[in-house]
Amino acid sequence: MRYFNNHSQATPDASFYQKVKAASRANIDRCYQCLTCSLSCPAAFAMDYLPNQVIRMVKLGLKQQTLASSTLWVCVNCEACATRCPNDVEILKLMDTLREIALQEGASKKEEAVTCFHRLFLANIKRWGRQHELSLILQLKMKTRDFFSDLGVGIKMLWKGKLKLIPPLRKKPREVNLVFHKIDQRRAGGEQA
Repeated sequence: MRYFNNHSQATPDASFYQKVKAASRANIDRCYQCLTCSLSCPAAFAMDYLPNQVIRMVKLGLKQQTLASSTLWVCVNCEACATRCPNDVEILKLMDTLREIALQEGASKKEEAVTCFHRLFLANIKRWGRQHELSLILQLKMKTRDFFSDLGVGIKMLWKGKLKLIPPLRKKPREVNLVFHKIDQRRAGGEQA
Protein backbone atom coordinates (compact mmCIF):
# COMPACT_ATOMS: atom_id res chain seq x y z
CA MET A 1 0.00 0.00 0.00
CA ARG A 2 1.37 3.38 -0.90
CA TYR A 3 0.61 6.87 0.19
CA PHE A 4 -0.33 9.67 -2.13
CA ASN A 5 2.02 12.29 -0.75
CA ASN A 6 3.64 12.46 -4.19
CA HIS A 7 0.51 14.14 -5.57
CA SER A 8 2.49 17.30 -6.23
CA GLN A 9 3.51 15.67 -9.53
CA ALA A 10 -0.13 15.25 -10.55
CA THR A 11 -2.15 18.22 -11.72
CA PRO A 12 -5.31 18.55 -9.64
CA ASP A 13 -8.58 18.66 -11.55
CA ALA A 14 -11.11 20.63 -9.53
CA SER A 15 -13.99 19.60 -11.80
CA PHE A 16 -13.29 15.92 -11.09
CA TYR A 17 -14.45 16.24 -7.49
CA GLN A 18 -17.66 17.98 -8.53
CA LYS A 19 -18.32 15.43 -11.28
CA VAL A 20 -17.83 12.47 -8.93
CA LYS A 21 -19.87 14.06 -6.18
CA ALA A 22 -22.79 14.80 -8.52
CA ALA A 23 -22.71 11.44 -10.29
CA SER A 24 -22.37 9.31 -7.14
CA ARG A 25 -24.64 11.36 -4.91
CA ALA A 26 -22.38 10.16 -2.12
CA ASN A 27 -22.03 12.54 0.80
CA ILE A 28 -18.23 12.48 0.69
CA ASP A 29 -18.02 15.95 2.22
CA ARG A 30 -18.83 14.32 5.55
CA CYS A 31 -15.63 12.27 5.54
CA TYR A 32 -13.17 13.51 8.15
CA GLN A 33 -10.58 10.77 7.60
CA CYS A 34 -11.23 8.75 10.75
CA LEU A 35 -9.95 5.58 8.96
CA THR A 36 -12.91 3.48 10.13
CA CYS A 37 -13.71 2.46 6.53
CA SER A 38 -10.15 1.39 5.85
CA LEU A 39 -9.77 -0.48 9.13
CA SER A 40 -13.07 -2.29 8.47
CA CYS A 41 -12.22 -3.33 4.92
CA PRO A 42 -11.47 -7.06 4.53
CA ALA A 43 -9.81 -6.41 1.14
CA ALA A 44 -7.55 -3.57 2.31
CA PHE A 45 -4.48 -5.81 2.26
CA ALA A 46 -4.78 -6.08 -1.54
CA MET A 47 -5.44 -2.39 -2.24
CA ASP A 48 -2.89 0.13 -3.45
CA TYR A 49 -4.83 2.93 -1.70
CA LEU A 50 -7.13 2.52 1.29
CA PRO A 51 -10.79 3.60 0.95
CA ASN A 52 -10.22 6.77 3.00
CA GLN A 53 -7.28 7.63 0.73
CA VAL A 54 -9.47 7.25 -2.35
CA ILE A 55 -11.97 9.67 -0.84
CA ARG A 56 -9.16 12.11 -0.10
CA MET A 57 -7.74 11.82 -3.62
CA VAL A 58 -11.17 12.56 -5.08
CA LYS A 59 -11.50 15.62 -2.83
CA LEU A 60 -8.03 16.79 -3.90
CA GLY A 61 -8.99 16.38 -7.57
CA LEU A 62 -6.33 13.74 -8.27
CA LYS A 63 -8.23 12.29 -11.20
CA GLN A 64 -5.52 10.26 -12.97
CA GLN A 65 -4.19 8.73 -9.78
CA THR A 66 -7.67 7.85 -8.54
CA LEU A 67 -8.91 6.30 -11.78
CA ALA A 68 -5.69 4.30 -12.23
CA SER A 69 -5.97 2.82 -8.73
CA SER A 70 -6.58 -0.91 -8.44
CA THR A 71 -8.56 -0.23 -5.24
CA LEU A 72 -11.62 0.53 -7.37
CA TRP A 73 -11.54 -3.03 -8.70
CA VAL A 74 -10.37 -4.80 -5.55
CA CYS A 75 -13.33 -3.42 -3.55
CA VAL A 76 -15.87 -6.24 -3.23
CA ASN A 77 -18.83 -4.06 -2.13
CA CYS A 78 -19.19 -5.97 1.14
CA GLU A 79 -20.55 -2.82 2.84
CA ALA A 80 -18.28 -3.16 5.89
CA CYS A 81 -17.00 0.40 5.32
CA ALA A 82 -20.44 1.94 4.86
CA THR A 83 -21.91 0.06 7.82
CA ARG A 84 -19.23 1.27 10.22
CA CYS A 85 -18.81 4.82 8.92
CA PRO A 86 -19.78 7.24 11.73
CA ASN A 87 -20.89 9.88 9.19
CA ASP A 88 -22.81 7.64 6.78
CA VAL A 89 -20.47 8.32 3.86
CA GLU A 90 -21.73 6.17 0.98
CA ILE A 91 -18.39 4.73 -0.10
CA LEU A 92 -20.02 2.03 -2.25
CA LYS A 93 -21.72 4.66 -4.40
CA LEU A 94 -18.41 6.44 -4.72
CA MET A 95 -16.54 3.27 -5.77
CA ASP A 96 -19.23 2.35 -8.31
CA THR A 97 -19.11 5.82 -9.83
CA LEU A 98 -15.32 5.79 -10.00
CA ARG A 99 -15.40 2.40 -11.73
CA GLU A 100 -17.81 3.71 -14.34
CA ILE A 101 -15.71 6.83 -14.95
CA ALA A 102 -12.56 4.70 -15.22
CA LEU A 103 -14.27 2.47 -17.79
CA GLN A 104 -15.55 5.44 -19.78
CA GLU A 105 -12.16 7.12 -19.89
CA GLY A 106 -10.14 3.96 -20.44
CA ALA A 107 -8.14 4.54 -17.26
CA SER A 108 -8.60 1.02 -15.88
CA LYS A 109 -5.44 -0.73 -17.08
CA LYS A 110 -4.18 -2.25 -13.82
CA GLU A 111 -6.89 -4.84 -13.33
CA GLU A 112 -7.67 -5.86 -16.92
CA ALA A 113 -9.29 -9.20 -16.01
CA VAL A 114 -11.51 -7.56 -13.38
CA THR A 115 -12.66 -4.77 -15.70
CA CYS A 116 -13.30 -7.33 -18.42
CA PHE A 117 -15.36 -9.40 -15.96
CA HIS A 118 -17.29 -6.26 -14.94
CA ARG A 119 -18.26 -5.48 -18.54
CA LEU A 120 -19.20 -9.06 -19.40
CA PHE A 121 -21.19 -9.50 -16.18
CA LEU A 122 -23.32 -6.43 -16.94
CA ALA A 123 -23.71 -7.42 -20.61
CA ASN A 124 -25.01 -10.85 -19.57
CA ILE A 125 -27.54 -9.32 -17.22
CA LYS A 126 -28.65 -6.96 -19.97
CA ARG A 127 -28.99 -9.91 -22.38
CA TRP A 128 -30.61 -12.51 -20.10
CA GLY A 129 -32.15 -10.41 -17.31
CA ARG A 130 -30.04 -12.40 -14.87
CA GLN A 131 -26.65 -14.08 -14.87
CA HIS A 132 -25.81 -17.16 -16.93
CA GLU A 133 -22.55 -18.34 -15.42
CA LEU A 134 -21.43 -20.67 -18.21
CA SER A 135 -21.67 -18.00 -20.90
CA LEU A 136 -19.92 -15.54 -18.58
CA ILE A 137 -17.06 -17.99 -18.00
CA LEU A 138 -16.71 -18.79 -21.68
CA GLN A 139 -16.72 -15.12 -22.68
CA LEU A 140 -14.18 -14.26 -19.97
CA LYS A 141 -11.91 -17.11 -21.06
CA MET A 142 -12.05 -15.91 -24.67
CA LYS A 143 -11.29 -12.30 -23.72
CA THR A 144 -8.45 -13.02 -21.30
CA ARG A 145 -7.02 -15.97 -23.25
CA ASP A 146 -6.68 -17.86 -19.95
CA PHE A 147 -8.17 -21.17 -21.06
CA PHE A 148 -6.63 -23.75 -18.75
CA SER A 149 -5.94 -22.21 -15.31
CA ASP A 150 -9.14 -23.52 -13.73
CA LEU A 151 -10.32 -26.05 -16.30
CA GLY A 152 -10.51 -28.89 -13.77
CA VAL A 153 -12.81 -26.95 -11.46
CA GLY A 154 -14.99 -25.90 -14.40
CA ILE A 155 -15.42 -29.48 -15.61
CA LYS A 156 -16.36 -30.63 -12.08
CA MET A 157 -18.94 -27.84 -11.77
CA LEU A 158 -20.38 -28.68 -15.17
CA TRP A 159 -20.48 -32.40 -14.33
CA LYS A 160 -22.28 -31.76 -11.02
CA GLY A 161 -24.86 -29.53 -12.73
CA LYS A 162 -23.68 -26.31 -11.05
CA LEU A 163 -23.36 -24.60 -14.45
CA LYS A 164 -26.50 -24.59 -16.58
CA LEU A 165 -25.95 -25.25 -20.28
CA ILE A 166 -28.96 -23.28 -21.45
CA PRO A 167 -29.37 -19.61 -20.48
CA PRO A 168 -32.44 -18.77 -18.38
CA LEU A 169 -35.57 -17.33 -19.91
CA ARG A 170 -35.45 -13.58 -19.76
CA LYS A 171 -37.55 -12.38 -16.85
CA LYS A 172 -39.05 -8.89 -16.68
CA PRO A 173 -37.33 -7.59 -19.83
CA ARG A 174 -39.03 -4.20 -19.57
CA GLU A 175 -37.69 -3.57 -16.08
CA VAL A 176 -34.18 -4.72 -17.00
CA ASN A 177 -34.19 -2.51 -20.09
CA LEU A 178 -35.32 0.43 -17.98
CA VAL A 179 -32.40 -0.03 -15.56
CA PHE A 180 -29.88 -0.12 -18.40
CA HIS A 181 -31.57 2.83 -20.10
CA LYS A 182 -31.05 4.87 -16.92
CA ILE A 183 -27.42 3.75 -16.77
CA ASP A 184 -26.92 4.82 -20.39
CA GLN A 185 -28.50 8.21 -19.61
CA ARG A 186 -26.11 8.74 -16.68
CA ARG A 187 -23.15 7.83 -18.84
CA ALA A 188 -24.27 10.30 -21.47
CA GLY A 189 -24.53 13.01 -18.82
CA GLY A 190 -28.30 13.09 -18.87
CA GLU A 191 -30.62 12.38 -15.97
CA GLN A 192 -28.94 11.70 -12.64
CA ALA A 193 -30.97 8.66 -11.59
